[in-house]
Amino acid sequence: MLKTTQANKLWMVSQPDHSQLAGYFAAHWGNGAFAQPGSFATPVPVVDPARLRDEAVLAIAEHDDGWWEWEAIPDLSVDDGFPASLSEVLKNQQAGMDRWRNGLRRFPRNPMVNLLISSHAYALYAARALAQPDPAFTHPLFWKGAPEKLYPGTVEGPLAFMADLEQQQQGWIGQLRADPATAAWVEPATLAPLKRLIQLCDGISLWMCSSLIAPVAGAARGIGEDAIELRDVPLRAWTDRCTITVTPLGGRRVKFDPYPFDVDPLPVAMPARIIDLPVERPANFQTWWHSRAPQRVEFTIVSGK
Repeated sequence: MLKTTQANKLWMVSQPDHSQLAGYFAAHWGNGAFAQPGSFATPVPVVDPARLRDEAVLAIAEHDDGWWEWEAIPDLSVDDGFPASLSEVLKNQQAGMDRWRNGLRRFPRNPMVNLLISSHAYALYAARALAQPDPAFTHPLFWKGAPEKLYPGTVEGPLAFMADLEQQQQGWIGQLRADPATAAWVEPATLAPLKRLIQLCDGISLWMCSSLIAPVAGAARGIGEDAIELRDVPLRAWTDRCTITVTPLGGRRVKFDPYPFDVDPLPVAMPARIIDLPVERPANFQTWWHSRAPQRVEFTIVSGK
């Protein structure tokens, strides 16, 4: 659960809802300056870019589906009696890795989806466990450092998990290479921008749904009110990357410069349960939770022009 306290209100957004929002950004990614997923310039042409785009958008939209069971019956915070926050839940390393494993069992017919989701998980743990992780794949969560705050504990477990992911990835890569229609999907120049895109769309959604993304300056307010930077954003090819500055304009309007989406302005609706504080601890959580209708929080993303 993504939990943010702002202006005497508690905002709660489920991981699956956040994930679907990331998929929305992926489905609208691409314009004259930015390639759509699956259409980045590569030495080996992709046979069916629209099909690859579909697989990438699906992976981004479902990257957190390992949370389904937890969100249905969440651990409750000892502090307030509501679902535990992401930072609280991730203190249990093994449970976190098991959620990724659960998610990776859900798409047996989509090796590309599994490959992208597992690559996303690998990079998150690499930021914590490796001495020199690839800086081009630094998640927006960690663009200002300190991944240990979200991934505490020793590195032995994450390293073993990453090795397990690499072994599974070889199987999915083998399946894709064996089919002439998908063989080009796993070429480095094709795969790298998609692996980066899942991080970027995840980061944009986290920025909008929480206060987890560090702002350019000062303390994070969250819920789309912080200026941030998105770095190593692929334009038309993996070798051509830029930094996007994200600037709140007030009234839930936000400027992205340069602008990566196919619609300008881009309307965004975020589902959230918003609770006025202070509030009593719910005695029967499920009845209380399902009696509260999620609110539709509307944002508008605009270009700099």
